[in-house]
Amino acid sequence: MKFFVTSALLALAGLAAAEVPQEHSHEFYLLAMDKLLQDNNPLEIKSSVFALLGNAAAAEASDKVNAADLDCLQQIVADQAFTNAKANNDVAGMVNSLIFRTLERNTLTVGEASKLCTTVKAVNPEIAALTQIQDPASPEASKNKQTILDLAVQIAAVGGDPTEALFAGTFAPGQIGDPTAAGNTCNDANDTDGCIFTQNLLVEEATVDEIEAAVAAGGAGNGNGGNDNNNAGNDNNNAGNDNNNAGNDNQNNNNGNNNQNNNNGNQNQGGASGNIQSFTGALGGAAPAVEFSAGADRPFTVNGNTFTTANAALTRSCDIQNNACFNAVNGGQLTGGTQQCQQQQQDCIASVAQSAAAVSKAKRDLKVGGRRLSRR
Repeated sequence: MKFFVTSALLALAGLAAAEVPQEHSHEFYLLAMDKLLQDNNPLEIKSSVFALLGNAAAAEASDKVNAADLDCLQQIVADQAFTNAKANNDVAGMVNSLIFRTLERNTLTVGEASKLCTTVKAVNPEIAALTQIQDPASPEASKNKQTILDLAVQIAAVGGDPTEALFAGTFAPGQIGDPTAAGNTCNDANDTDGCIFTQNLLVEEATVDEIEAAVAAGGAGNGNGGNDNNNAGNDNNNAGNDNNNAGNDNQNNNNGNNNQNNNNGNQNQGGASGNIQSFTGALGGAAPAVEFSAGADRPFTVNGNTFTTANAALTRSCDIQNNACFNAVNGGQLTGGTQQCQQQQQDCIASVAQSAAAVSKAKRDLKVGGRRLSRR
């Protein structure tokens, strides 16, 4: 299937007088969709970029999409791309499809929300569970955080890193009534990473803690992703959250660690590795290293136990350190009481978001590099 970029550019040119576009702000995900559609594209959609445009331009995407369904074109593209990725057990492709489904779609004015898809039902329940981010200056922007959290749950369900849901975020709100309709956007089709990332314009809609809580509540381990890695990849998502109070009961932490022995150990580790635990507190000993191995199915390792997400692994590292601190106090090796251990754990947990965000960026950069190689 060929993608007629010229047609897309002509459609965009026709809209230039009506709006300031941002459809290329997350270019990484558009390129990912176009690549996935090459595997199977029954509706002969010319380019995924049409899905982020208004209906006048979206109508140019394909002669096989009904005019009444153009508000659903973004879902249609994501659904087909997800299907193709799932057929190849391509977790990264499924994650990219989920993220694409939630990207903000162009509207004509600052503060205007895009219409929701109501006429087409997605084939994949993971896609059906999602909607798109709305203009941050619109009243509907109040739902954007929930959209990100819903996305995180679905990403975890297919074996991905739920914190990547943050990449679906949009820009800072523009000014209502701005005659340029520009807002605080960017639009660069030549920036294959996505100008919203390279220009540091992304506004994160949720915190890592909120994402972890949403994944825990959403039952990521029982996701409908349809690939063999769902259960193996997600049973640890809750591990970091379950042990926040573990300092008061050492056995709970030990049991939590022992349960991890059912995993596949380090057999899937591969690629570049390094310790991502940046916390420097050392009461009772340093927090155990959290080794990150690029390209592994379970890329994070703490004391021989593997995890799918940086947040769960980093939190487990903090909890193990907390156990050691309590043991040191109870054994008389450390004076000052257990309150200092609890404070240290809180500080360690507080550093998790920063470390995990750095890893998420590194993982995205790795995927970008991989995509570039595959397109050459």
